[in-house]
Amino acid sequence: MASSLMAKKTTKMTPALRVLRVAESGPRSDCAGRMVISGRMADVCAELDRLVALEAAQARH
Repeated sequence: MASSLMAKKTTKMTPALRVLRVAESGPRSDCAGRMVISGRMADVCAELDRLVALEAAQARH
């Protein structure tokens, strides 16, 4: 009985990945800003891989 109650218990789902970009204002054009990526290690690594692929695609054009 207790296990069936545990299975029905709802839990608050948190996002698997959170990406926060902070744009810096000012005269420096060499600084693109800051980024915070948090979440599970696999999700963070996947996001970093996605960003690398995006940067490589932009460099080709």
